[in-house]
Amino acid sequence: MCGRFVQYSLFPLLKKEFSLQAGVDVALRPSWNIAPSQDVPVVINDGSRRLTACRWGLIPTWAKDPAIGNRMINARAETLAEKPSFKAPFEKHRCLVVADGFYEWKKLNAGKIPVYITMKERRPFGFAGLYSEWRSPEGETIRTCTIVTTVSNELLKPIHDRMPVIIGRENRDIWLDLHEQNPEKLLPFLTPYPPEEMEAWEVTRAVNSPGNDSPANIAPSS
Repeated sequence: MCGRFVQYSLFPLLKKEFSLQAGVDVALRPSWNIAPSQDVPVVINDGSRRLTACRWGLIPTWAKDPAIGNRMINARAETLAEKPSFKAPFEKHRCLVVADGFYEWKKLNAGKIPVYITMKERRPFGFAGLYSEWRSPEGETIRTCTIVTTVSNELLKPIHDRMPVIIGRENRDIWLDLHEQNPEKLLPFLTPYPPEEMEAWEVTRAVNSPGNDSPANIAPSS
């Protein structure tokens, strides 16, 4: 799963990395401890490729209670094309959730230890995401998103049995092309990211509290 991540790269770098074609309509605030229900930066293509904000925790368009989003921070790649909550967004509302790294918790006899995972190149990347626009009875529109997960690669297996899907640079155009709705072309992207391009290290238990938001969160603990 993916329940906490980091995003600190600024817009000029994100514009170059994700080939953004339009300005930014989200107030980018670097965070070293992003948690569900917070607004997160995502790349969408709705005529032009741009950076916007989504609340993390997908609310399907048909939902009557927005609280359902609290249970939909992740979507399993294996059932994405069949589950009613994710089928339509998978076909029509795919996005990239922008990140610089993420956390998982490794189980040890002494308890769970947070581990930070990032790219060896220290470049920002995009989780495979789905988004939805939900309208409340009062007429308010809320854009929300979920992060797609898959089985872990060799780097992550000792830490957790699942990991977020990371869309490689070579597949971003097709993932964001909302004219492409063929699951047979999209599902092959939802595989574990090459472990040789990533690295991981244990970090402070201060990460356990979302209120602790500091660059010190991602420093090696020893």
